Amino acid sequence: MDWQPDWGLRARMFVTMFLLFALYIVFAGVLTAYLTGGANLLVFGMIFGGFSLGQYYFSDTLTLRSMGAKTVSAEEYPQLHSSVERLSQQADLPKPKVAVVDSKVPNAFATGRNQKNAAVAVTTGLMRTLNQEELDGVIAHELAHVKNRDMMVMTIASLLSTIAFMIVRWGAFFGGGRNRNQGGIMVAILVSLVVWIISYLLIRALSRYREFAADRGAAAITGRPSALASALMKISGEVDKVPDSDLREEAEMNAFFIIPIKSGIVGKLFSTHPSTERRVEQLRDLEREMEGF
Repeated sequence: MDWQPDWGLRARMFVTMFLLFALYIVFAGVLTAYLTGGANLLVFGMIFGGFSLGQYYFSDTLTLRSMGAKTVSAEEYPQLHSSVERLSQQADLPKPKVAVVDSKVPNAFATGRNQKNAAVAVTTGLMRTLNQEELDGVIAHELAHVKNRDMMVMTIASLLSTIAFMIVRWGAFFGGGRNRNQGGIMVAILVSLVVWIISYLLIRALSRYREFAADRGAAAITGRPSALASALMKISGEVDKVPDSDLREEAEMNAFFIIPIKSGIVGKLFSTHPSTERRVEQLRDLEREMEGF
């Protein structure tokens, strides 16, 4: 995996993380200043944060179960296991669990809290749609997410955002009472709302940047950016043909998929993924760079 880093992309990710960090510092300061009379609210937020961390710790098992993914053996899917093992070696990664989802929607995702506790899952629809080189490109993209520790990064980035959302949703209930510091609690709820909205946008921007990084990683692993570009175009075209009823069943897992399920104009505005066109354009640029080496 010898590839030139995209410093512009890294700079955008750094700035986004810095803004999130600064936002959370302000958030923590406001909670400390205004929740002296709303201890129940703060405790509730911390408890929910603990549940979120627990969910992250068992993310590989929980995500696979929620998607109906079945861990498969090399005897059941020899070609799939062979591809994952070969590409993992090229990426200098331990071989992750291999799982298959029985779904018409052609897609794939990776999960796991670290490189030693990871899983890569593909749908049966994906294996029917792509040829071997294209499938390798998609698997390499998911392995790049594992190598970049994206599950850990996005969990940490979204933890306080999630707590802010829960304070907005349940703050009045858990912080209520006649003898409470009602003014301080209302300020904390209002600030939590602002923090959640801003962090929501920043986290989705960060997610889009990390998708670009995973595409670059896949190109470095396989040495064939064009294969992933072809796969993205095929997947995007096939997803548009899948009945809406099948898409709704999996829409909640958009952040994990290599291509998100279509969700209208508003969904595109706040998407966790860049557009397929932009990703393909970047991959074609990478292909030209590689040919020039």
